[in-house]
Amino acid sequence: MFLSVLAAAIHYLALGIGLTGVWIRGRGFRAGDVATTLYGDNLWGIAALLWIGSGLARAFGGLEKGTTFYLNSPMFLFKMALYLLAAALEMWPMIALIKLRVRQAKGEALDTSRFPTFARINTAEIVIVMIIPFIASAMARGWSP
Repeated sequence: MFLSVLAAAIHYLALGIGLTGVWIRGRGFRAGDVATTLYGDNLWGIAALLWIGSGLARAFGGLEKGTTFYLNSPMFLFKMALYLLAAALEMWPMIALIKLRVRQAKGEALDTSRFPTFARINTAEIVIVMIIPFIASAMARGWSP
């Protein structure tokens, strides 16, 4: 029981960390501020690790309703589709920010010319992350379209 509660709490807390991070990162993108962007990106990355770890434990680690429940839930599948959409959107900014970090560490010039585009992608990710808890709440209550 304790592990189930712990995994659920971590999963929920990751939402606060993730939304804060992606919001800060978006502000950094819009301002062309590398330091703010990378700070928000760090929080966003921590949240992703917490979501993935706690989510896998909850869905497939025997801590919650069981794998059969999750894999047979259309709402869970929809939630995972939204998560995968956010992950797919994240690929370009993530790779660009990794390259930016490497350049920064080498003391090279930093290219922020894609930041306005990344700000728009970031906004789409915020919307997706804000929809997911509604889907999860519906799923937990047995609602299905």
